Amino acid sequence: MSRCTAPRYGHRTASAAANCPACSSRSSRSYYSSYSSPYSDSSYSFNRLSNSSSNSGGGKSRSKKASWSSISSTILYTSEEIKTLTPVRENVEKRSSLPDLRDIFLCHAWDDRKESAKELHDLLESKGVSVWFSEKDVVLGSPLMREIDRGLAKSKVGIVLVTPSFLNRINNAGIADKELSALLARDLLIPIVHNTTYDNLRDVSPLLGSRSGLNTAEETLAEIAAKLAELVAPEDTLIEA
Repeated sequence: MSRCTAPRYGHRTASAAANCPACSSRSSRSYYSSYSSPYSDSSYSFNRLSNSSSNSGGGKSRSKKASWSSISSTILYTSEEIKTLTPVRENVEKRSSLPDLRDIFLCHAWDDRKESAKELHDLLESKGVSVWFSEKDVVLGSPLMREIDRGLAKSKVGIVLVTPSFLNRINNAGIADKELSALLARDLLIPIVHNTTYDNLRDVSPLLGSRSGLNTAEETLAEIAAKLAELVAPEDTLIEA
């Protein structure tokens, strides 16, 4: 029978115990058992990983600044918003060299002209954004579609205020539908969903509903206006000393 070496050499370390002819097999088992016991339950490890992933922020977590944000900007975006708005920003920069451009063309339903569309227009203008808005830019008696075509051609980007009234106008093939077709053709379009849902939009316009945008169910109109203002801001105003 092997004799324990603890009285002479001690067993203070795992290696010392492992070198003992009498205790090596037992200490090895107890050492690895005690080492692995906190993680022996695979579901524990999986749950920790799952919790870590969920706490790190999903698609709805607004934790990113845009590449076009100013140094002092406090506006944060989701990953999906960054993905959606980046190509629009690139097109804005390309078109910025063209003369006499408005920053934004606001497409909306006629019924919203004195309410939500006017509110969004005023919020944008308060942030220094120039907006083409039919209520002020279509002269009484002038051909409406010609003025709309001119407004589209002279704007960096178009936004579509998607409301219940807008969806109704699309169904009835009104002016909003004609504006929307022109905007979709230019691929400079951001849907702003307000008091409705993307599901309702997809039911009426699958093509527009397939595009990501901004939603007042997640942010206020004022917060959305701030993002739009940052999106169309000239490059030289984004660099601060």
